[in-house]
Amino acid sequence: MLVVVCPGQGAQSPGMLAPWLELPTVADSIGRASTTTGIDLVAHGTTSDADTIRDTAVAQPLLVASALASLRAVLELTPDAPLAAAAAATVDVTAGHSVGELAAAAVAGVLTEDEALRLVAVRGAAMARAAAATPTGMSAVLGGDPDEVLAALDAHGLVPANVNGGGQVVAAGTLEALAALGAQPPAKARVIPLQVAGAFHTEHMAPAVAELAAAARGVAPGDPALRLLTNSDGSVVTTGARALELLVAQVAHPVRWDLCCTSLLDLGVTGLLELAPGGVLTGLARRTLPGVETVAVKTPADLDAARDLVRRHGRPAAGTTPSASSQEQSS
Repeated sequence: MLVVVCPGQGAQSPGMLAPWLELPTVADSIGRASTTTGIDLVAHGTTSDADTIRDTAVAQPLLVASALASLRAVLELTPDAPLAAAAAATVDVTAGHSVGELAAAAVAGVLTEDEALRLVAVRGAAMARAAAATPTGMSAVLGGDPDEVLAALDAHGLVPANVNGGGQVVAAGTLEALAALGAQPPAKARVIPLQVAGAFHTEHMAPAVAELAAAARGVAPGDPALRLLTNSDGSVVTTGARALELLVAQVAHPVRWDLCCTSLLDLGVTGLLELAPGGVLTGLARRTLPGVETVAVKTPADLDAARDLVRRHGRPAAGTTPSASSQEQSS
């Protein structure tokens, strides 16, 4: 049983798309995404520096576009081939971390690729504006007793915005409170500031929820064509309307990636493929999903390993796509 997971903000790095754009399929996909979002994702994925792509309004569209383009490359799709149909023939489950949930919604067929990209452009810009209103941020808390970590966050007026499992909780709140937590970390825990622009998944993002909700009203979501897990509580979402509702609310609510991982174990997942720019969720999976084989798609050099994982863990029709090469692989 195969799960495809899509990374969230913080996974981006300067120049991450440079090797990918040598592939015509990816270059076409990123070019279309740039047109849809109105953002030059080619430039941001190749020449923009770390500070530029740290901007929430840039980072979020860049991450969603990269994830979807890399899945097209894994499945060897032609430019006009529908991504969700190919994924439904191959993938059993999908989930995304934070903004990655929009990419996962497109993989599952809840949103079209263009709808996911239009919504992520609104989401990123709205969250950037909300973050600018008050100096806030996020820090990863690694290790420590879980109850003591949560108690320390509460004592400092911070919110556990991401509960990722594997001994990792992300605290969010004002910069002053985060600094105080860093100066007095919980016992046996490390506090690491994250390169994000604000306290995402907290009440500080309420204005962004309203903006995204307004944009989402123009979307007619489809029901998931494969299992789609929600960051809300890790459960399987069965209708498109509910999936879209949760995607909007998620902006100001904690990400429970730990519960998504519990669901993956309960479902019997055996293989995990993390889309570009892969690495973060694969690292968590190695600590939280024992026995599950993982592949992170970081560069085109990882495509062979990704396709092999798909063939061995995906549905019986794994590899079946509109392209001739993939048809040969599935025979």
